[in-house]
Amino acid sequence: MSTPPAQAFPGAEQHHTAPLGGEAPWTAPGPYCRFCGSVPAVEATIRGHQGFLVIMKFLKLKGPFCRSCGVAAHRRMTADSLWQGWWGLASAVINPVTMLVNLPQRAKINKLAEPVPGAPGQPADPGKPLYRRPAILGLLVPVIAIGLIAFQAGRDPSYAEVGDCVHNKNVMTEGVDDTDPDVVVLSCSDPDADARIIAKVSGTSNGDSACEGYPDADGWYTHEERSTKFTLCLQFLK
Repeated sequence: MSTPPAQAFPGAEQHHTAPLGGEAPWTAPGPYCRFCGSVPAVEATIRGHQGFLVIMKFLKLKGPFCRSCGVAAHRRMTADSLWQGWWGLASAVINPVTMLVNLPQRAKINKLAEPVPGAPGQPADPGKPLYRRPAILGLLVPVIAIGLIAFQAGRDPSYAEVGDCVHNKNVMTEGVDDTDPDVVVLSCSDPDADARIIAKVSGTSNGDSACEGYPDADGWYTHEERSTKFTLCLQFLK
């Protein structure tokens, strides 16, 4: 789905397919800016993206652009994408690709000279660079998301290694076996650490046989999900 240019870029209603009256600079060869009529201009397409969980929008704004209108369009659509484009699993991948696709288009626009005065419309004000706009904080969205994923993965027993420590988040009752432990990996210096992993045996969820070769093991944790099975042989710290 694409957004009509008038919605995607302020001033897009000022369309000119040819210069309107006057002499120079209208004798200049090449295309004229679609939005203000200035020259020089270049054909380019700026794209944006919006993600709304399961719904997404693909935005597109076509030139020709003069330098000022092109820079303004790129900054505006990229700023919108920086805070509107991450909210969905597919959008989290599509959004950065969209912004990368814009780079060659912006490079063409950057090569243009400043718009020649005397156009029938006023070139757009490019506004502040992206790094000076609040929207730049949108870059923190994927960084935070990746950080959270990495943090959770680091606490997953599936990625545990020998020497790591674990904690059972369930409340233990003395004399009662916990048949469904909620185990997380944490630092051995953490006061919540219950046990240290002294062995990790893949391909089995039988704690008795897996840990019989480890006399220091006081207990074990087994995990079985689909084709993944492993046992952690544990030495209790408390």
